[in-house]
Amino acid sequence: MRRLLTERAALYKKIRQYFDNAGVTEVVTPALSFAGNTDAAIESFVCHSDSYSAPLYLHTSPEFFMKRLLVEGSGSIYQICNVFRSEEQGRYHNPEFAMLEWYRLDYDYRQLMQDVEHLLNTLLDDNQQTPVVYRSYAQLFEPFSVNPFTADIEQLKAVVFANAIDVHKPETLNRQQWLDLMMVELIEPAMQFNAMTFVYDYPADQASLAKLRNDAGVMVAERFELYWQGMELANGFTELTDADEQQRRFEKDLLKRQANGQSRIKPDDKFITALRKGMPACSGVALGIERLLMILLKQERLNQVMPFGFDQV
Repeated sequence: MRRLLTERAALYKKIRQYFDNAGVTEVVTPALSFAGNTDAAIESFVCHSDSYSAPLYLHTSPEFFMKRLLVEGSGSIYQICNVFRSEEQGRYHNPEFAMLEWYRLDYDYRQLMQDVEHLLNTLLDDNQQTPVVYRSYAQLFEPFSVNPFTADIEQLKAVVFANAIDVHKPETLNRQQWLDLMMVELIEPAMQFNAMTFVYDYPADQASLAKLRNDAGVMVAERFELYWQGMELANGFTELTDADEQQRRFEKDLLKRQANGQSRIKPDDKFITALRKGMPACSGVALGIERLLMILLKQERLNQVMPFGFDQV
């Protein structure tokens, strides 16, 4: 325990030193909000109080509050905080975990990938330096002769079944879920384990909060994910700054949640209002602290790098 606490404190110190040297300001934002995360892939913890008629949500990310600070002229900012997601506990998951999130003004997602790489190399010892690989999302599917931007469900199903992957209720899966299945079962296991692998340029229907780019008639999300030692470690974007498009994505999320039988989440109207004032061009990324500690300390499970796992609270 003493070693874990010392190593974690040293990591936080190095992270703060990196951003201090870069002129990026540390901020603190609320963990509770009257608005939640509408993303159908993420479930929020809901809090109820006799003092308020409406529910409160524990944040799944400090993103919306940090972007409101950007609108108010904060400049480039970062934050280290605990976030909360009502998901199953497992080797790589805990309902409460630490996140590092930062935003760089006038960066696009490619510059931010370089920033992530530089930060991680700063955190590694000299004998831990590791190869770095950059691959577009489309390149990952080339070994299967699949174009993930145009392939239909039948093409994706054929590849999955040809590789003898067991699929539960295949008739219920949509196109994006078949792509996700290929990613998890076929592509991620083939990535170089000890290399930082940046995957970039995702299909538009996986844009999340990323800006879209028209690439020869194909809409591409300026988004990246970082995989390292079998884990997704970071997720970043050239940030969407269009309030109307953000409102449409919230509404699309809510329709998806309704179709899935999930609870309705109150969208963040204050965030939309802030976007209408004008958010500066920027890119942002979130990185899981405990997953990074697993790599740095050569541990196999998330709860090995947490002072208290969820089964101890």
